[in-house]
Amino acid sequence: MTENEEFIYESIFNQVRMGFLSVSEIKENIIEEIEDNGFDEEISEKWAFENIEKEFKKLLEESEKWKKPTDTDRLIEAFDELCEQNIIALHNAGFTTSDGEYEVAEVERRLSENQVISDGYCFYHEQDLARAVTPESSSLYIAYQKVDNSNHKVTLEVGRKIVKILTKKGLEAEWNEDINSKILIPDFKWQYIYSERKRDLQNYDEVVEMMTRIKQLPTMDKNNGRDSVESNNKANSRSKPWWKRLWS
Repeated sequence: MTENEEFIYESIFNQVRMGFLSVSEIKENIIEEIEDNGFDEEISEKWAFENIEKEFKKLLEESEKWKKPTDTDRLIEAFDELCEQNIIALHNAGFTTSDGEYEVAEVERRLSENQVISDGYCFYHEQDLARAVTPESSSLYIAYQKVDNSNHKVTLEVGRKIVKILTKKGLEAEWNEDINSKILIPDFKWQYIYSERKRDLQNYDEVVEMMTRIKQLPTMDKNNGRDSVESNNKANSRSKPWWKRLWS
């Protein structure tokens, strides 16, 4: 392959392996990427489509031998439980840390509209995920914090809660409790394949709905023994505030 073909092939590999897009969506993205980089005279649509289909077929064959639950299954379960514990947990949130923080702020804004204020957040972004699909040295970094927070103790507690739940779900988490360092899941194998029948992990509306529903679940009133809905986060103030994803 030429240098430019290798560049496009890496993009094909990553998009197929990440499993967030259909084959047709990947084809559209790759053709756009070829044109944007001025590679269209060198790299044909036929070459691109053949390699996309080849990589998807290869992944399908590999997926039949995956041991369940996969690391990805465990991560999805961990993120769901974090949401249940009032921690915003977002999959593939943008391309960079700044993108992920923007997505978090948008979720927090939506939560505040439902009188819910999160106790913290975590996410990984596309660059993190690109490392996780690399066969040679796969790992995944998780960013964490609390929106509009400058209290180091609060940050520390958010990190500890995330590590606890990741470990509970069978994932190794490396973190020395340095609040300036991301949490590392070493030897993390991202095993995920696109299917229209699967839940859309990047539908952050579901995160908002899950966290809002959990906060509004009825609890037993100790004084009178009747069910009552706890009004959480009353005294908290409202928070203000990439990639091919729009909020409805």
